[in-house]
Amino acid sequence: MAAPLLALENVSIAFGNKLAVDSLNLEVRPGERLALVGESGSGKTVTALSILRLLSQPRISGSIHFQGQDLLQKSEHELRQIRGRDIAMIFQEPMTALNPLFTIGNQIVETLQLHEGLSKKQARDKALQLIIRTGIRQPERSIDSFPHQLSGGQRQRAMIAMALACRPKLLIADEPTTALDMTIRARIVKTLLDLQQEEIQRNGDAGMAILLITHDLNLVRKFAQRVAVMERGKLVETGDTESIFANPQHPYTIKLINSIPVRNIVPVQEAAPMLLETRGLRVEYRKAANSWRGIFSTSRHVALKGADIQLREGETIGVVGESGSGKSTLAQAILNLIPAESGDIEFEGAPVARLSKYRQRALRARLQVVFQDPFGSLSPRQTIRQIVGEGLALHFPALDPEEQHEKIVNVLREVGLPETVLNAYPHEFSGGQRQRIAIARALILAPRVLVLDEPTSALDVSIQNQVLELLVSLQEKYRLSYLLITHDLTVVNALAHRVYVLKDGEIVESGDTEQVIERPRHPYTQSLVQASL
Repeated sequence: MAAPLLALENVSIAFGNKLAVDSLNLEVRPGERLALVGESGSGKTVTALSILRLLSQPRISGSIHFQGQDLLQKSEHELRQIRGRDIAMIFQEPMTALNPLFTIGNQIVETLQLHEGLSKKQARDKALQLIIRTGIRQPERSIDSFPHQLSGGQRQRAMIAMALACRPKLLIADEPTTALDMTIRARIVKTLLDLQQEEIQRNGDAGMAILLITHDLNLVRKFAQRVAVMERGKLVETGDTESIFANPQHPYTIKLINSIPVRNIVPVQEAAPMLLETRGLRVEYRKAANSWRGIFSTSRHVALKGADIQLREGETIGVVGESGSGKSTLAQAILNLIPAESGDIEFEGAPVARLSKYRQRALRARLQVVFQDPFGSLSPRQTIRQIVGEGLALHFPALDPEEQHEKIVNVLREVGLPETVLNAYPHEFSGGQRQRIAIARALILAPRVLVLDEPTSALDVSIQNQVLELLVSLQEKYRLSYLLITHDLTVVNALAHRVYVLKDGEIVESGDTEQVIERPRHPYTQSLVQASL
């Protein structure tokens, strides 16, 4: 067996009195793909950043050997020679990792000139080849584009091109696909696999090794050859991918694998009334036009093209599509947050557009929303008591303080939170707990429909499952209806009775969830299903 390319021996990392990584032993072999798996707070990202010594003033003990040399003993000057050239890193959010003041091409050129000693022209030619290899659209134009001018998937490809510029021996990929749509996620994974194979064929050796940091078990199953599982700073299990998934040994690994959402829906009653219906719903935006007419000219962008959807009492419908497909526009139009150009929205049999202001305000209590990012949607200046009870003063002004308190305590209990959280603030809670608070805030007004905008995409897999189970139990108890906005077919399959697939503002396929996922008819739906497998 080849000597390890990277070896972490008895590594412990502390920040003040908090031990983030505890006595970690881990090896990465030349040319292999190792996934380091764990939930938020497990220590996996801290471990990855410690390899390149990118952490701010931690206490690190143990040794980190790369090609036989201890990186912890290297000077900052020596580390700069290794970073980017021998060890490269892809970060989770390319928009924060790429310099917004420089074009994509200039950032790759800078790396090549620094480590390879190429002239500017040679570096630019090589940068263009890298951009072509990573599959960025319109490479000649993209090389002179700034990060904000590219989509999320294109930015991630640009970061991959930059990371691979000097043909590193080790690529560390920290959650490289978490923020991306399912189909783009699949393309990025294929890009990494193809580029690794190219390096092996080109160099005739073991090729580039990849250390993947993730909590996405579907990605791990497709991508990794070996898996290392971390829990609370400790390595609890390692092994080849097939055996870890087929026969996990540690209780935490078993918990992670069992947390992959499975179908669990509440049957819809045959006589269930129609609660929400849209007919021919069309939404347009005005946007700046790139033309010779000048900076004040605009063009019309059709975000939604004649959408027809129906939602009955106690039913969940999934609205699926990539970024820009129109699914969030549909939700905003239904919530009356943006105007529709044409078409009708009926709620409980009444046309929403014809309701008086008083009745529209009453409608908001019965039609509530839970957002993707609970931390962003909860006021950091308010206590949980204030956040959850905020709507009561507006919609139920006759309640006295004692009745309000009772309602707040009861709804928190419904979502699995104790009365002791009332005087706490959002930053004191985990992501899953914050999402429970957001659900409680919506639930306290006794809504009939909840719009769920990517309700679990920001959560770890086990927390994601807990939130889905909570939503199912609440639906069963209160006959709630859910409009689920997502790009994740795994979540749709677990929760939705029916699904609508949106592409470029148009519904291209709809039907029972199981039928659409098992036998998709439209090529776009087929690509979504294939990407989620």
